[in-house]
Amino acid sequence: MGQKISARELAAATPSGRDRVIDLLRVASLGTVVLGHWLMAAVTVDDDGRAAVGNLLAVEPELQLLTWVLQIMPVFFFVGGFSHALSYRSLTRRTGGPAYALFLRARLQRLLRPTMLFVAVWGAGALALQLGGHGGALADVAARLVAQPLWFIGIYLAMVAFTPPLLRLHERYGWGAFAALVAAAATVDVLRFAAGVPYVEFLNFGFVWLAVHQLGFLRADGRLRLHVPWALAAAGLAGAVALVACGPYPLSMVGMPGEKISNMAPPTAALLCHGMWLIGAVELLRGPMTRLVARPRVWRTVIAANGVAMTAFLWHLTAMLGVYGAMLALHVPLPEPAGAGWWLQVPLRIAAAAALTALLVAVFRKAEQPAAPAAPAVPAAPVTAPAARRGTGPAAALGVTLTLFGVLGLSMVGFGGLLDGRSAVLVAVRVTAPVTVAMCAAGWLLVERAGRRTAAKTA
Repeated sequence: MGQKISARELAAATPSGRDRVIDLLRVASLGTVVLGHWLMAAVTVDDDGRAAVGNLLAVEPELQLLTWVLQIMPVFFFVGGFSHALSYRSLTRRTGGPAYALFLRARLQRLLRPTMLFVAVWGAGALALQLGGHGGALADVAARLVAQPLWFIGIYLAMVAFTPPLLRLHERYGWGAFAALVAAAATVDVLRFAAGVPYVEFLNFGFVWLAVHQLGFLRADGRLRLHVPWALAAAGLAGAVALVACGPYPLSMVGMPGEKISNMAPPTAALLCHGMWLIGAVELLRGPMTRLVARPRVWRTVIAANGVAMTAFLWHLTAMLGVYGAMLALHVPLPEPAGAGWWLQVPLRIAAAAALTALLVAVFRKAEQPAAPAAPAVPAAPVTAPAARRGTGPAAALGVTLTLFGVLGLSMVGFGGLLDGRSAVLVAVRVTAPVTVAMCAAGWLLVERAGRRTAAKTA
């Protein structure tokens, strides 16, 4: 069993050619999402003492304009495209050819291990509460809300799964591959809003986010230089403004309760334009960010944060709801959302949520940081073993598909319906919590098995 390496040691061993800005953007984007969720949650108690969780942006609609800066998930998926391109190319060079199952397992280990632990802990806890009849208004809401961020895991799984074919398209057509995805997303919106074609909007879960991911490929090949960031930012911002002003698109770039049309679920062309302008903007800041992460202390902080980022993301809503639960148990008054008293409480609530998140990270971080193996799983010298890879690719693809739909379904139905049959419609299929949990587990096992078989045969 290998030894864990400290952030200081990792910082000292950082290759000179590493693009540190990518690591900074990964941490900053997830951190912004976490902070946004903590800020937007507005818990109230009615006259009967029942708690409900609302959305600050619904209480104060004028604040929705802030989502044009704080909806930063496109940046995370852009960073994913950059990292996936480098990882897949490196792996194919080391194995002497495509190794789909190895790529999936390598990219998904740090993503799915903490995710599956989260699903297991919350699933067991929700089941125990339901069997014991100890639920309550806030507990029921929590069991539903904490699963919602899992949609991000599902989309990221799709990006990993589609990296090899889309990377080949990128290498052949360059900007043309990105343009094709943009055109496909726009066509879906036309069919959805102008022609009323049912279910077509769900295709944009792929087209919109994969277009953003494709920009990461272009970044990896150094094709976002010179005036390209300016063009991306200007075109994206102009497009988003025009679509929101003239079309059926809402102002908010995050989902809002009760809205008929959301820019997020499913994604729209307006959200794609938002992603383009945001990515152009962060690329324009590449110089200052490069100088920032060149500082040893900053770089060590970025490395340490990256090592626990996914665990913190998974548990941050649990921490926030835990803080509100403690306030209710201690009979701390909850001011009216968006009022002066509410804003005065914000720093204290966020500090408490951050502290509780740090505690949860300390408990669960090992799932995200498995010890390094004593010997490399993939040989450094190229090998030619097409037979070793035969049969593992389809199993890995099936595994990632099951996991993808499992986490997406769980994000919709939550943990509250494990016993009562509560369901949600995923695309056009109705799913329940037990089914989605089973899909997650089965998919993860298939990916692990396929990756281990390929690694063993190529060793």
